[in-house]
Amino acid sequence: MAETKLKGNVIHTQGTLPALHQKAHDFRLVDQDLSDKTLSDFKGKRKLIATVPSLDTDVCSTMTKHLNSFAKNHPSVFILVISADLPFAQKRFCGTEGVHNVKTLSMMRNKDFGKDYGLLIQDGPLAGILARSITILDEKDHVIYFELVPEITHEPDYHKAEHALLRSFG
Repeated sequence: MAETKLKGNVIHTQGTLPALHQKAHDFRLVDQDLSDKTLSDFKGKRKLIATVPSLDTDVCSTMTKHLNSFAKNHPSVFILVISADLPFAQKRFCGTEGVHNVKTLSMMRNKDFGKDYGLLIQDGPLAGILARSITILDEKDHVIYFELVPEITHEPDYHKAEHALLRSFG
């Protein structure tokens, strides 16, 4: 269990946060075409996994568009944006906002991803969806960076995450 805040109020997540240098948990999430995607579908490349509560909020939208711009300039990296939104809503968001360089995935079929990564909010008004975070994995799916954003209404530290991701190319 971890703590984050929503507008200054402490909320808790369920599960254990990813540990640095450990192998990331596999997952099964839903793509926009309703197919299942697992971690192994993205093997062999570095991955930036961003979790957001919902693409239908200003901060999540801004974060996803920022990562989309970053992805455009770094095609050798998979950038995944995971939310509780239905794949139909994710597809609509991406089309409307011109987001084509990141892969959006939904946890609509189960909440195992949220529990396995310690990001499933268990109390407060957002219970049942994901806390805001960034996890970076190397080519062998080991965690090389992790940030649970301390206040859900804030964006992550892009500079630190992008630096960790690019530094890992050395």
